[in-house]
Amino acid sequence: MDAGERAEEDEASGADANTDAGAGSATERDADGASERETDAGTDTETDTDASSTDEEPKAPAATDEKPNVPGATDEKPEKPDAPAAADETPAADASAGQTDASPEQADGPSGRPGWWGWRLKYPRAARAVTVGTTALAGSLVLFALLVPNQLDRLAPDAFLRIPVEGVLLAGLLLVLPPRPRRIAAVVVGLFLGLVTILKFVDMGFYSVLARPFDLVLDWILFDDAAEWVKESFGETGEVVAVIAVLALVVVLLALMTLAVVRLSDLMARHRPVATRTVLVLGTAWITCVTVGVQFTDVPVASQINAELVKNRVHQVRAGLRDGKVFAEQASVDAFADTPPDQLLTGLRGKDVLFTFIESYGRTAIDDPAMADQVGSVLSEGTKSLKAAGFASRSAWLRSPVTGAGSWLAHSTFLSGLWIKNQQRYRSLTTSDRHTLTSYFQKSGAWRTVGIVPGVRRAWPEGKFFGLDHIYDSEHLGYHGPYFSWTPVPDQFSLEAFERLEHGKKERKPMMAEIILASSHNPWAPVAHMIDWNDLGDGSVFEQIKKEGKDPKEVWKNPESVRTEYRHAIEYSLHSLIEYVERYGDKNTVLVFLGDHQPVPTVTAGSSSRDVPVTIVAHDPKVLDRISDWGWTDGLKPAKDAPEWRMDTFRDRFMTAYGSRPGASGATSAR
Repeated sequence: MDAGERAEEDEASGADANTDAGAGSATERDADGASERETDAGTDTETDTDASSTDEEPKAPAATDEKPNVPGATDEKPEKPDAPAAADETPAADASAGQTDASPEQADGPSGRPGWWGWRLKYPRAARAVTVGTTALAGSLVLFALLVPNQLDRLAPDAFLRIPVEGVLLAGLLLVLPPRPRRIAAVVVGLFLGLVTILKFVDMGFYSVLARPFDLVLDWILFDDAAEWVKESFGETGEVVAVIAVLALVVVLLALMTLAVVRLSDLMARHRPVATRTVLVLGTAWITCVTVGVQFTDVPVASQINAELVKNRVHQVRAGLRDGKVFAEQASVDAFADTPPDQLLTGLRGKDVLFTFIESYGRTAIDDPAMADQVGSVLSEGTKSLKAAGFASRSAWLRSPVTGAGSWLAHSTFLSGLWIKNQQRYRSLTTSDRHTLTSYFQKSGAWRTVGIVPGVRRAWPEGKFFGLDHIYDSEHLGYHGPYFSWTPVPDQFSLEAFERLEHGKKERKPMMAEIILASSHNPWAPVAHMIDWNDLGDGSVFEQIKKEGKDPKEVWKNPESVRTEYRHAIEYSLHSLIEYVERYGDKNTVLVFLGDHQPVPTVTAGSSSRDVPVTIVAHDPKVLDRISDWGWTDGLKPAKDAPEWRMDTFRDRFMTAYGSRPGASGATSAR
């Protein structure tokens, strides 16, 4: 046995520090992962001050014409000498061993100490424990990365009781590669695994809010919106802290994952036979589990979650890159582009048409047993009170392109007649010449068009695209009260401001308004409540109402509390709108109100529906007569079996019902 083999044997058995210095030094270097022997690459020479070793067995002196230069050797043929024993008998080795035993402090020198400050030599058992513990942590981290799902509702103990095929294949790859390529491959695999883990964490957030995974092509812009939301909710300091924390987490995770894979790769190389057998056993077990269909608590034991994740992302990226061209073709067709202005929306001439979006007003608010009775009561009572005031209503369902968030995408889908499902489409739309439902009102010249957008707190150049003559954002409604978490202006005040600034003016032309009601925006705490309309003033009265409200941090500790406060917010928005129509509506009022999207999954409790209610309210019976063939149900509450339309189909159906006819060329290009 040569000195290199003895070094590996010493490491495996945890030899004491007073073993041969050359072997001990090699052992410590192995323990630190700083070097390894190339057992399959010919002769590997390690130079020491006292001895040298090779991967080949030493040749007997009699087998050569030259005498080996070994101290104490003679011309006589030795009696079957043992190589390690011969090495131990050399004066140099004895001297070296003696120095090591006599002066362990010398190992603390800058050139000779192994480990940190020589502590590995001084405390071999502790060093061994640290080595084993670090390796175990590295293995746990890699196993976690391979098995962690990308959705929070799938994060359970049984998700980690699986065999990841990706881990088996990567281990096999690292075992067959030569030393240098193996190290490079270990670094690349570590970085890739770290990136996949980060993607899973991002997916968790997207599924929790948007009920879909992160889009690698189209969703980057949403990080700006997320940062803005954090800033508005927790201040500029909170935004900075959150950004720094996220960036630090990304860097640390990538570094730790890479180091973990490199460490495990070195370990497998040092124990190649055991590692090879383990990989073969796990591979066979995975194939068996797939073939037989073995499951544990309804979860397949054979996992290929990462392969599926990467495969889906590849398809997603390809679709995202093609989406721009597909959307351009869809947007180029507009049946009403050449319709003369005097032939647009003739059935609504002289009417005040109010398109009102209620934030997060989804089907869950009406169908979920936990809130159906309370919200249904508000809608039923509202139907009765509006009927008493001379109004009738029809309701149905629209399927939104988004869920959980992305209100502007739903608004633009409803108004443009195009399926605006991502930010890329939104930007393409708002930089085009396509007409929206609101801009057709403007084009007709028969209406003044205004926007009440309390959720807008900064420049909104897209407002001109939507054909609005004047826009009132949160800074121009005359509100001097407090924010309610994300909501800058309570709904009741927004509607009163609309009446004061536009609708209530005398000697005005008919009006078309786009109104956004934002009080039902996440996080639904604190929630404003209805007060006497005459007491609204400049909004200062809401200071006390906010103080009486609930803390969102406390509400979000319990999903049931979140659902309850969501219901309260929807009830408040509905009460505000219904009372506004009762108070200020007249024979020329036509109200179209709808939800923009479903709330977050915490509220929908697993529902995959993207439906939102839509209702048309009018005083003039002729207005509703024009949609009698739509099959919508009476009242503010749509029936369960009421028609369900895609939201992008509403624009053309509405314009056709109210007198608009396609232009002379039928479908023309919207440049």
